[in-house]
Amino acid sequence: MNTKNYFIIGGTGGIGKAMVEQLVQTATNEHASTGTHNSTNSNTDIRVFATYHKSVPDFEAENLYWIAMDICDEQSIKQAAETIKQQTTYIDWVINCAGLLHTKTQQPEKALQQLESEFFLQNMQVNALASLLIAKHIKPLLAKSERSSDKPAIFATISARVGSISDNQLGGWYSYRMSKAALNMGMKNLSIEWSRSLKDVCVVVMQPGTVNTQLSAPFQGNVADGQLFSPAYSAECLLEVLSKMGAAQSGSFVDWAGESIPW
Repeated sequence: MNTKNYFIIGGTGGIGKAMVEQLVQTATNEHASTGTHNSTNSNTDIRVFATYHKSVPDFEAENLYWIAMDICDEQSIKQAAETIKQQTTYIDWVINCAGLLHTKTQQPEKALQQLESEFFLQNMQVNALASLLIAKHIKPLLAKSERSSDKPAIFATISARVGSISDNQLGGWYSYRMSKAALNMGMKNLSIEWSRSLKDVCVVVMQPGTVNTQLSAPFQGNVADGQLFSPAYSAECLLEVLSKMGAAQSGSFVDWAGESIPW
């Protein structure tokens, strides 16, 4: 039986936790049935590696491995990769669900006058730099995955539509917009580099919709009826989109429905 290994960063956050739960449940269903569930094959076993930082995980599963990791600390990221190597020789999918929009003391800027260096740099570190550092240290594990052009290994990062420069009609939110635009450029760069050095890996940035999580909580009043997604729904959509990605789509910026978003 083949084993498919997933690595979810931010496994205790809204979308990340929902992804972990769904992947674990998929594996449970596979053991209980000879049929297929979602996009996984019944001859495939599933293991999920998931990170937590300040929020302690509140659920366990036989095929779930929790790893403490601080995405703002490269040594911590390196150590997490080493921990995974003690359990497996490869990773098939990496999905970074961690992100920063606001803190207890800082909200997104409505005007330039509110810009503060420390908050700006914090956004850049969490939203833009972290995914590059994760890619740097997880590459050897991705390199050993079994993959093909139509069933590539996946390196996905949650981005945001407000990171699109051409889609920006409202302004504001300097730190968040700029950090997500920087993330998008970083992942585009990575997709080009890996197309040469790490074949059949799809690097993709994804917009999950407006999701009912702690990140979006202060801003949900402006969301149209029916446009606020549950974490479970968003996670399900994102996993479904990723399951249909081919290596040729590496370097894409897509939303939860698989629709392309302009850079």
